[in-house]
Amino acid sequence: MMRRRTTMLASCTALALALGATACGGGGPVSAGGGDKALSGQTVTVAGVWTGSEQKNFQKVLDAFSAKTGAKTQFISTGDNVSTVVGSKIEGGNAPDVVMVPQVGVLQQFAKKGWLKPLSATTDKSVDAAYAPVWKKYGSVDGTLYGLYFKAAHKSTVWYSPDALDQAGVKPPKTYDAMLKAGHTVSDSGLAAFSIAGEDGWTLTDWFENIYLSQAGPEKYDALAAHKVKWTDASVVKALGTLGKLFKDKQLIAGGQKEALNTDFPGSVEKVFGPKPEAGMVYEGDFVAGVAHDQFGKTIGTDANFFPFPAVDGGKAPVVSGGDAAVVLKDGKNSKAGMKLLEYLATPEAAAVWAKAGGFLSPNKELDLSSYSDDVTRATAKSLVSAGDSVRFDMSDQAPAAFGGTKGAGEWKLLQDFLRDPSDPKGTAAQLEAAAAKAYKG
Repeated sequence: MMRRRTTMLASCTALALALGATACGGGGPVSAGGGDKALSGQTVTVAGVWTGSEQKNFQKVLDAFSAKTGAKTQFISTGDNVSTVVGSKIEGGNAPDVVMVPQVGVLQQFAKKGWLKPLSATTDKSVDAAYAPVWKKYGSVDGTLYGLYFKAAHKSTVWYSPDALDQAGVKPPKTYDAMLKAGHTVSDSGLAAFSIAGEDGWTLTDWFENIYLSQAGPEKYDALAAHKVKWTDASVVKALGTLGKLFKDKQLIAGGQKEALNTDFPGSVEKVFGPKPEAGMVYEGDFVAGVAHDQFGKTIGTDANFFPFPAVDGGKAPVVSGGDAAVVLKDGKNSKAGMKLLEYLATPEAAAVWAKAGGFLSPNKELDLSSYSDDVTRATAKSLVSAGDSVRFDMSDQAPAAFGGTKGAGEWKLLQDFLRDPSDPKGTAAQLEAAAAKAYKG
């Protein structure tokens, strides 16, 4: 699923974070200097969703760990269904030592099944020192820290073509209403305002989450994420109405609602940054930059740039994130060395390896921003770290997969239906509540 591939950045982040937070049994933390080769002859097996350039760049981090400790590493790509793959490996007696977990719900599931080792006091101290408390919260279950977020995604970024906005004579907006107004000005100049990836329902959940976090506030966001507030709540209906302002305005959406529902995430980026632009802006996470650069040759900061997702109705500008948490499995054959790896991942030195390679954000406050290879990535990283405890993890990734993470079902499908016909926010809220109630009970 493309959502999991894009959140893979988030996942990757979380994973890296998770890895970094884990402490090791025996000995002190891995230092930035030369290692003592104490793990020579041992192999640490790591499972995660990454493939391609992400796997290649994470391998550079693993290689740096090997150079310090003498340990060998083996990476296993699980594909998107981490839970099923890891479960089958545990049942088969072939559990990996470390897993990079891309969803809070899956980390909680693993902990409640008794699969995870708590992170050590040393790692706990590292997390307290270098991460905003919210990251510890998302890596913990019932007050015990199990996951370290190594790599994160910033999912509150609106990407745009500087040429398109310059031609329309508009500046990056500070409020949601100003963004829609600027969109009309862009469309008057010849391009549609927004490219929307409606074929991938996860992108629509991200639109909703940013609006809801800013408009309703972080306490309501947390309550809705935990289903302590029903989706029929007036705050949800209001947020859907705010999102509907965009969805029902055919002048703002490239190709209108029908084409949006036939556009996947890579396609939405292509409509802005491809050879035949159809829109001036596309909302999604920092990973848009990777597609714009790698697939369409755009220079980030010159041919493609972003502005923060704007504030809604006088609220604060939202910062929604995602990430992968590194966890240590009890049944791994070398879980002690796995703990050592997580301890290394908790250091800014480990984060700097991937930051230099690109396609990476770290929530570790101790990572020097100069480690990132370009100004735009530095800006997104600074925004993520500066948000501190106000960062909120992707809501649908916190939900049971039946509601928040399944193609053609639950929130994904219902928001696609809402894009198709946004005339009844109250009715959509009722359908969302019915689907959520069933999934959370299950």
